Amino acid sequence: MPKQRAHGDGGLYWSEKRQRWIAEVTIGYTPAGRRITRKAAGKTKTEAKAKLKEMVRDHDDGLAIAAGRDTVADAVRNWLEFGLSGRTVSTITTKRTLAEKHIIPELGARKLRELSADDVDRWLGRTARKVSTRTLQELRSILKRSINRAQARDKVKRNVVLLCELPKGQPGRPSKALTIEQAAAVLEANETSKPWLRAYVLVSLLVGLRTEEVRELPWAYVVALDEETGTWRSVKDVGWDHDEFGIYVWRSVRIGGDTKTALSRRTLKLPQRCATALRALWNHQGRVREKAGDRWEDNDLVYATKTGTKLSAANVRREFRRVVERAGLVAKEWTPREMRHSFVSLLSADGMPIEHIARLVGHAGGSAVTEKVYRQQIRPVIQEGATVMDRIFPTSAQTGEDP
Repeated sequence: MPKQRAHGDGGLYWSEKRQRWIAEVTIGYTPAGRRITRKAAGKTKTEAKAKLKEMVRDHDDGLAIAAGRDTVADAVRNWLEFGLSGRTVSTITTKRTLAEKHIIPELGARKLRELSADDVDRWLGRTARKVSTRTLQELRSILKRSINRAQARDKVKRNVVLLCELPKGQPGRPSKALTIEQAAAVLEANETSKPWLRAYVLVSLLVGLRTEEVRELPWAYVVALDEETGTWRSVKDVGWDHDEFGIYVWRSVRIGGDTKTALSRRTLKLPQRCATALRALWNHQGRVREKAGDRWEDNDLVYATKTGTKLSAANVRREFRRVVERAGLVAKEWTPREMRHSFVSLLSADGMPIEHIARLVGHAGGSAVTEKVYRQQIRPVIQEGATVMDRIFPTSAQTGEDP
């Protein structure tokens, strides 16, 4: 007679109905005293016995025993549905598109517990021949996070993606920066733009804000230096009859309105060209608001549509490329975010130390000194960028020419 299995070692029997060997393990009992079991099937007794040993080992290690039927596609779609709480719609859409195009068709049918590091390595290698390194990094991150979530729910014992190195993908679209001649041409072409676009391009190029920071800028954060008190106050409160202006870069279109990093939260003095353009926009928007009447939504946005709502990234990109085209450049080769790259390049070419540039653009870790925020009156105001830009691109008043 075959030797009887010890208690806790599980059971193994043949199922006539399923025509399979069944491995069964008791993992606990309900409050009513009924056994809680987990089962696995195999075509041969050897296969079922191996699954039984795995279930017993997992149970002895304190791991909950999942049925093991989940696939990579199940894990990825579960993460897309429940693991992106708080992300913007555009972020979720981008990640879903990447997963549906590159991960699920290649690895989706693979059982999660059977996915190996070799599988992932081969997939990364194939994908690296089709996408950029940045996209490949994003794909690896999606798969890693999906399996992390599955691992936390005892659907798999380890995350094999952590064992895989990221190969180098295809060259992506290179970031570009305007030369001083090109920047001057863009500024000249921009003089005939719509008031909001004129101010948008000036602030992007001469102050170096991220595009998401510019689009979210409220009028309350456009400030003037109150000469009497020596403090920076909103132009909404003190008006435009002042000599120096600045902006609080404390918000962006990111979820929750936060800036990209803590160091991105900064206060910057405005070059005179920017201050002049913003003042013109303030007056223009007042007329637009009056014309819109009840249709106007008071969102306090500096850059807004004819009804006060937010400008979309696509709308800004389309209008910006018209300026670039008038400047004699190839419109499709430039995007608004490259105004920030140009800002850094122009300052660097003019000899500004890199640590000063890092502070201006709000790069985390770019400077040893972290500007700490206490209260509005004593927030540090960084002036180097405005000083240099006023010298590179002087106004007519500074050059003595007639406007």
